[in-house]
Amino acid sequence: MVQLHPVRVHRSDENLPREEQLAWKIAQVATDPVEVTADVTDMVINRVIDNAAVAAASLTRKPVTSARAQSLSHPASTGGSGSTVFGEDAEVRVSPEWAAWANGVAVRELDYHDTFLSADYSHPGDNIPPITAVAQHLAAGRNLTGRDLVRGIATGYEIQVDLVKAICLHEHKIDHVAHLGPSAAAGIGTLLGLDAPTIYQAVGQALHTTTATRQSRKGEISSWKAHAPAFAGKMAVEAVDRAMRGETSPTPIYEGEDGVIAWMLSGPDARYEVPLPTQGEAKRAILDTYTKEHSAEYQAQAWIDLARKLHNEHPELGDWSAVERVIIRTSHHTHYVIGSGANDPQKYDPTASRETLDHSIPYIFAVALQDGSWHHEASYAPERAGRPDTVSLWNKIVTEEDAEWTRRYHSLDPAEKAFGGSVEIVLADGTVIRDEIAVADAHPLGARPFAREQYVAKFRTLAENVLEQSEIERFLDVAQRLPELTGAELAGLTIVGKPGLLASVNTPKGLF
Repeated sequence: MVQLHPVRVHRSDENLPREEQLAWKIAQVATDPVEVTADVTDMVINRVIDNAAVAAASLTRKPVTSARAQSLSHPASTGGSGSTVFGEDAEVRVSPEWAAWANGVAVRELDYHDTFLSADYSHPGDNIPPITAVAQHLAAGRNLTGRDLVRGIATGYEIQVDLVKAICLHEHKIDHVAHLGPSAAAGIGTLLGLDAPTIYQAVGQALHTTTATRQSRKGEISSWKAHAPAFAGKMAVEAVDRAMRGETSPTPIYEGEDGVIAWMLSGPDARYEVPLPTQGEAKRAILDTYTKEHSAEYQAQAWIDLARKLHNEHPELGDWSAVERVIIRTSHHTHYVIGSGANDPQKYDPTASRETLDHSIPYIFAVALQDGSWHHEASYAPERAGRPDTVSLWNKIVTEEDAEWTRRYHSLDPAEKAFGGSVEIVLADGTVIRDEIAVADAHPLGARPFAREQYVAKFRTLAENVLEQSEIERFLDVAQRLPELTGAELAGLTIVGKPGLLASVNTPKGLF
């Protein structure tokens, strides 16, 4: 069974032994040779497909183009064969940390891949680009296979999910990628079969270099939202490289009196209990995570589904001027992060950036209610956001925190845990339409849970305009054979854009 590990701040003169530090316990999980179960392997394959799907849809977007251009300025480094870059020909190789950067931005740009929400937020699929990049780079030299990559990804998910279950970052305005640096470093450690002392140092360095404030997800949200997880992945690759060379990290990174907990989180008196698998226990945390049917912040998924349902069931809503007000009652997180409780005027601004609109429940609910659908591009188009009847409806929508939905959000019981809420739509004639939703339709407990069929369909839909049909089939074949791939075949875990696709977009210039 999972074991809870107490974590608290220690004075320097207490001399906390390495074996009692959280970073060491993470390293112990990463070195455990336990086999990956069949259902976890199956889900790893699903998420590799999911990542490629959303990366395909973002290949020509500016943040992705910029990151790709940066990576191409750093060709394959010594020590390996280099790593592939989404969109480019498979023969094009760059240094693994830069592949992690470019591919990480492509995966994150549309806010459309998997999620796990508990004490904090996370997108565990962000572990896949850095771990895969290292696998491709070192496949030949270290005889790595698809099985090794599956093991590394399973560790990355396990560590990130376990940290997210126990340690809240956002309440201290620390960005959630602070859990990603250590998890990616641990996953790379598993992939390469590194020893615990090396992984321990890499975890500490990765955490130390990836702590930043949440301003990247506040107010007018910038393109850094997509870059932040990719930066954490890049730092994890570099941290592993340094640790393999014998370099050390700040210690104890979590528990030290000047460490992360003492000064960035809950302070010297903080107490956390982090759940980690025991020795010999399978790493199954990926099965607790869920992907997105819609391109929007995860806490908006259920609201899009509910709005779609209301659109279809209530034709009287077609006269939008008859709507007096819409009250969404939901969890604390949803109200204060992407609802009106955030007190961000940008969440009601029709000229706001896409990154801001996909973090605005009032906007998302208004558009989904009017359209009865959601599209990763059309639903964010400036002309869509600026439509007068949409702006009018949008400004009538407010969110409120509801204690019961907050309780369910934090529930540890998967059957009770919820990310939705209730809605009340009041019409001018006094009619009141009420409904509620607990989880998104695509959630494992939702109306239409995602399985392999849905992941493949999502990939086909998002890739159809940017990849040749033969490339779509090639990638799906390689991805679904992931556990059996040879080292040479790992380079096939990429997507190549249609001829001329990447040349059709402007490539920004920088230092490199």
